[in-house]
Amino acid sequence: MRYFFESKVEKTQDGYEIKIPFNVWEVCKQRDVIQGDVVLDNQHIDCTLLPYEKGNYVIHIEHKDALNIQVNVPHKILLHITETLIRIDQNSPYSFDNPIRTIDSMQVIMQPEDGLCGQACVAMLAGNTIAEVISVMDCREWQATMGRVISALNYYGIDHRDIINYTEGRPTVLPKCCIMMEKMGRYCHYLIHYDGKFYDSNLGVLEEYDMSKLLGYLEIIC
Repeated sequence: MRYFFESKVEKTQDGYEIKIPFNVWEVCKQRDVIQGDVVLDNQHIDCTLLPYEKGNYVIHIEHKDALNIQVNVPHKILLHITETLIRIDQNSPYSFDNPIRTIDSMQVIMQPEDGLCGQACVAMLAGNTIAEVISVMDCREWQATMGRVISALNYYGIDHRDIINYTEGRPTVLPKCCIMMEKMGRYCHYLIHYDGKFYDSNLGVLEEYDMSKLLGYLEIIC
């Protein structure tokens, strides 16, 4: 999976570091030191992700790979981490060519209790029940990381971009359909944007949304 965000490059004694704006444990299934690669100022650079606090990571780049990069100024960064998804789609009857449904409308689904917003988003996109989605995702309240959500989308054949865009409250124009991530304490709250409206499993259908609360989004292809 790839992740697009803006961050500064800071010089350290051992090389260069870039803070990652999302919790890697929540988004990916990997822990400890993680290997990846970035595109930075049109350079493709191998990198290492180093943990420093409860799922928060920095990207470490060697001195030799970042000689011409400006430090302490914002850069647009495309990070690639391999094998970040939990595979739940091996026995799926669906595929991107044969999805569970064509997304040409959206109906809000209210979560029966807190902590099921990720499952509710998948249910809205798939036109299924939360109970069925919980069974497919094999996760309960507060367990629906973006990695599990994407794996469920793959199971149902719901096509999506392979880049998660992290806007961190900056003004942005959303695509026609996407899963939005809103930071909420230790967790993310997930909701759907479809055709100019916002489908929130806590609040119902919203005509407007405060983009300053938006952490990022994953575009759904429809």
